[in-house]
Amino acid sequence: MMYMGTPRDYEFYVATRVMMRSLRRLSTTADRVVIASLDVPPRWVQELRKDDGVKVVSVENLKNPYEKQENFNMRFKLTLNKLYAWSLVSYERVVMLDSDNIFLQNTDELFHCGQFCAVFINPCIFHTGLFVLQPSMDVFKNMLHELAVGRENPDGADQGFLASYFPDLLDQPMFHPPANGTKLVGTYRLPLGYQMDASYYYLKLRWSIPCGPNSVITFPSAPWFKPWYWWSWPVLPLGLSWHEQRRENLGYSSEIPVVLIQTLLYIGVIAVTRLARPSLSKMCYNRRLEKSTMFLLSLLRVVAAWSMLAAYIIPFFIIPRTVHPLLGWPLYLLGSFSLSSIVINIFLLHPLSVLMTWFGIIGALFVMSFPWYLNGVVRALAVFAYAFCCAPLIWASLVKTMSSLQVLVERDAFRLGEPNQNAEFTKLY
Repeated sequence: MMYMGTPRDYEFYVATRVMMRSLRRLSTTADRVVIASLDVPPRWVQELRKDDGVKVVSVENLKNPYEKQENFNMRFKLTLNKLYAWSLVSYERVVMLDSDNIFLQNTDELFHCGQFCAVFINPCIFHTGLFVLQPSMDVFKNMLHELAVGRENPDGADQGFLASYFPDLLDQPMFHPPANGTKLVGTYRLPLGYQMDASYYYLKLRWSIPCGPNSVITFPSAPWFKPWYWWSWPVLPLGLSWHEQRRENLGYSSEIPVVLIQTLLYIGVIAVTRLARPSLSKMCYNRRLEKSTMFLLSLLRVVAAWSMLAAYIIPFFIIPRTVHPLLGWPLYLLGSFSLSSIVINIFLLHPLSVLMTWFGIIGALFVMSFPWYLNGVVRALAVFAYAFCCAPLIWASLVKTMSSLQVLVERDAFRLGEPNQNAEFTKLY
């Protein structure tokens, strides 16, 4: 399903294309269909049809009657379009998928499941990132009626509605692919392996599910850890598989100019950073120690602290989010180093104190991406131990930086409240 109206429309468009092509690479025999709202750009629809061999069904957006709920999240406003899957009556079975799924193996046996099948992520609710259904106009019309009368919906999105519509799924039998290839009748629970949350998968790093030979799908559920985000790679190594599929199928041509411009900009910042070095002694020269002195010192500390923080935050937001991790992380480190160099030269700070966080990030990347942990628990403990050991060093560097600012101001500007009598000496100093 594709709809418009969020800041991440293009991300999910690319994710949809990657997933659809990965299914084709796995030689699935099923049609690949995208339910697209009418406002999806025609160019995107054409590329899906012509380049990816995907069938596109255009639909009007379903009005969400729950958007006035107190806990409603506007990014889920149009997720009820997922109900259009029940209107695809030309098909006997439909497997409805979210775009952030990663397919590790062929899972065509899902088409043998019953009228509705879904995975319980926890004992309370099933997840609608993947579910199997039997299309029916009667069911579809009944769902529209339930929307009109305001059926209870805990989150106002598709997941809350479907969990309310199929409340007894937890009591249904577990699905196992039938040996004779027949299609089952009724409602079933799917084994966890068919839609395993990334957190479960990485507990073992190499998870194996005994319920069928082709039953492993994973997806990262957290919005900041989608497989296409470059910063998620150390936490979700499967993201590299996602990017390799994208590189093979779609390439990165649309992001290359942006990356080149950013690289040249960072190099230019490093080259001219020393030209931006003012003299604090000239700014404060020959002033008496007044009440404003402490205010000036406090202000200088705040500006320096925010400047160091900005040096690590700004590159994070200006790098394309869907760039390959092996390019995104070096570009981020280069950008933060460039901006940190400006902070070092403007405030005349010790380089190691300012760059301690930078070195800490590099160490964290190595710890998180180390491939030979026994399991995910050991990996998590190693990251925690590293953070525990690294935190005092970063704190000490911050304290040293703040102390350096105070010494700098007192030494070059105020001379403990006395007018500066040795102007010529100060200039030379």
